[in-house]
Amino acid sequence: MPNNVGIVDTMIGFPHDDMKAVYAFITRQTKDTQSKEEFEFPAEYMFKDVPEKELRGKVDPIAVTIGEMDLWGVEKGLIGVDDPDGTGDQALKRYPDRFIPSLSVDPNDGMDGIRSIVRSYETWGIRAVGVFPSGTYPQVAINDKLMYPIYAKCVELGIPVFCCAGVPGPRLKFAPQDVALIDEVMYDFPELVFVTRHGCEPWTELAIKLMLKWPGLHYSTSAFAPKYYPSDIVDFANTRGADKIIYAGYFPMGLSLERIMTEMSNVGFKDHVWPKFLRTNALRVLGLAES
Repeated sequence: MPNNVGIVDTMIGFPHDDMKAVYAFITRQTKDTQSKEEFEFPAEYMFKDVPEKELRGKVDPIAVTIGEMDLWGVEKGLIGVDDPDGTGDQALKRYPDRFIPSLSVDPNDGMDGIRSIVRSYETWGIRAVGVFPSGTYPQVAINDKLMYPIYAKCVELGIPVFCCAGVPGPRLKFAPQDVALIDEVMYDFPELVFVTRHGCEPWTELAIKLMLKWPGLHYSTSAFAPKYYPSDIVDFANTRGADKIIYAGYFPMGLSLERIMTEMSNVGFKDHVWPKFLRTNALRVLGLAES
């Protein structure tokens, strides 16, 4: 792993004091007692530590994230805007050169959601839209036609969609995130830049086949500690997929940057893959010029 790459993290956030409120959009449809009553982070059973729990009560959560980025060589981070507490908006105002704006959208919002994309594009210059099929309520599958206006607007604006794919960590039904559903979307929207989030497991082999098939399809490593990166994804990056695999962390939700970067050097990427994985693939997908 080279030093001084200027890492671009395509999934980073800020600590929140009231985690249950932040993740209520997920727990409103979970049914098990742990998710409803015990967990503050709905997927915390999957992680040894949840940094956000330890960082609650910080006076300046934006400074916390910037401090971690500086410490671990992250030059830019993709964050959400238009959030209820306004943290993302404030971060962009304070550090416009460090944060890249994106917007999460629920397809159940219909045209209100599309208008919010346009408003955020005009206000903040968002460079991506995020969707969480299993986390919508009611659930909306990757290839559901309620998703299609979002995909069409992303194509029109020239920005990618980052979409969770594979079995979700929270105890939600996984059917809406079956990787096979991506094929229909890419067929109907050949100009769409589609980036998967959260692993695509247990369908990583299928994800690779689809990335070979569709030029606009990419994979990001969000929510996975580097020691658990799927071996077939690493092999793909080292062979035909060097331009397809994009770094994404999970700070402060489930992983610390310290853990990610400490483990990263043991990932077996070839030398030519590292700068693409850590930086240039993200800049290209997000439509940002190299500084």
